Amino acid sequence: MTRGSNMVAMVIFAIAAALFVFAAFINKGGELAFHPMAQFEVKPLFGAEHLAWYTPSNATLWMGLSILAVVVILVVATSKRAIVPSRMQSIAELAYGFIYKMVEDVAGKDGVKYFPYIMTLFMFIVTANFLGLLPMSYTTTSQIAVTAILAMAVFLTVTILGFYLNGFGFLNIFWIRQAPLILRPILALIEVISYFVRPVSHSIRLAGNMMAGHAVIKVFAAFAAITLIAPVSIAAISAIYALEVLVSFIQAYVFAILTCVYLKDALHPHH
Repeated sequence: MTRGSNMVAMVIFAIAAALFVFAAFINKGGELAFHPMAQFEVKPLFGAEHLAWYTPSNATLWMGLSILAVVVILVVATSKRAIVPSRMQSIAELAYGFIYKMVEDVAGKDGVKYFPYIMTLFMFIVTANFLGLLPMSYTTTSQIAVTAILAMAVFLTVTILGFYLNGFGFLNIFWIRQAPLILRPILALIEVISYFVRPVSHSIRLAGNMMAGHAVIKVFAAFAAITLIAPVSIAAISAIYALEVLVSFIQAYVFAILTCVYLKDALHPHH
């Protein structure tokens, strides 16, 4: 599924690049009349001129709304614990059962105790992704700063947990005993590099996929103003939007399941 999502992202990026080039040619000034990437700019709220680390911005606003939505779904909607659940309670129960089963299947029984952390990650990401599909909203998961923090949190948590539970035995994760002895040092080096690349791929995958789809939708929306190709543009927007709904869920799922895989390595570091 990860390879499939990466292929989707590559196709979307290719389409966006082609449309950017086409737009540059049809624009007389030689510059784009629209800016698809402007939607990802972090802008201060309340008229502030400079953006500092403490300045409220559109990113922090929608991040807060994502957290609020998670609280509403998982806490408020389930507070009554009705025998006949409401729609929101049903969504919460489905999400709970889905992630719990995933953690149990991938990380094993020992990984279930870390279910709350993975559940929180999944719900925050999927909620932020879906809120980013609303008109005039901001997709916080399109920012590499956000996804990098999430990925580094997973990386540090898994690494610290691995050493805490296994001591230096955690380093066995890099030593492949099934391989021929002569190849083990080379494979160990590859495993070490692969391990430290994890937070990079973990973060870029999510941010890149969310950014690509939104950029393509923006490009097609700009072409919708041209009467000749307006029907094609509207049809393309509808198709890509439907794809983005699917990608929003898949990317949250991929992030969560990779976290489970990394957690399994920390709990059982022997190849």
